[in-house]
Amino acid sequence: MAKIKFKFNPDSLRYDRIEHSLKDKVLKFLAYFVGSVLLAGLYMFVFSYIFDLPQERKLKRENNQLIAQYEIMNGKLRQMNAVLSDLEERDDNLYRTIFETEPISSSVRSQGVGGVNRYSELEGYDNSEIVIATSKQLGELTKRIYVQSKSYDELIELALNKEQMLACIPAIMPVSNKDLKRTASGWGYRIHPIYKIRKFHYGMDFTAPTGTSIYSTGDGEVVNVIKSRRGYGNRIIVDHGYSYKTLYGHMSGFNVRKGQKVKRGDVIGFVGSTGSSTAPHLHYEVHHKGKKVNPINFYYNDLSAEEWDRMIELSMKSGQSFD
Repeated sequence: MAKIKFKFNPDSLRYDRIEHSLKDKVLKFLAYFVGSVLLAGLYMFVFSYIFDLPQERKLKRENNQLIAQYEIMNGKLRQMNAVLSDLEERDDNLYRTIFETEPISSSVRSQGVGGVNRYSELEGYDNSEIVIATSKQLGELTKRIYVQSKSYDELIELALNKEQMLACIPAIMPVSNKDLKRTASGWGYRIHPIYKIRKFHYGMDFTAPTGTSIYSTGDGEVVNVIKSRRGYGNRIIVDHGYSYKTLYGHMSGFNVRKGQKVKRGDVIGFVGSTGSSTAPHLHYEVHHKGKKVNPINFYYNDLSAEEWDRMIELSMKSGQSFD
């Protein structure tokens, strides 16, 4: 039975029975209900702030494990970067030097790195920084490994062609010079025989009687056979490939034609004194990558160490050249 409540009435000095309307009952119920909900929410907030739910504790453990794995992965990526940097350095400064080819430029090795933000979808999270850093390292490493793998493919091809390359590079003297007595004017400043001024001599002169055989110093193709009364006179230019060319000047006659393939040691012409020449001799030049270089560094098939030292001594004597 519901409890009946009374309220004292000072006017009538009596206790009147308290009657509640439906509206009062509804409002009272709502007040209790809202208060209970707010109090329950407050309890839940305080409890969840201080204590983790089992599911939350599980997620936090997994998150910490993931962060630890990312840190381990970053460490391994740094080690791999160091190893790859060493391989790249060896590639540029050792392997490509051996095969006489240009190193890969840094711009090619780092192609595609940077620019557009490729990791915007990873931003905005608590651990975005470590995730983005790892993704960047992995992306850069992938690109560098690809470039290096292509470089090794090229080096393998160069290695397979190394025998052919060695046959093409100039490696003997262009005239018979076993006793080195035919070594005349060498690379460097000399007195011009006609103008009598000090002028740089871009090659080597070998004295020899007119008609002495001139040899191709490496395998290649005759790209120019020039007849002239000026400068180097009658001359031949042989393209050996691999960025090497040789020039043979002041010739009295030719033994090859333009476009002809030649082997090292083939007779391509004969010593003479054509053009700006004061005596029968051969003017010989070596060009590498379009630049004239000292021919004395390209006689290693002919000379011992002692003979090479002797030739340097002979070619370095100051005086006038023959052309």
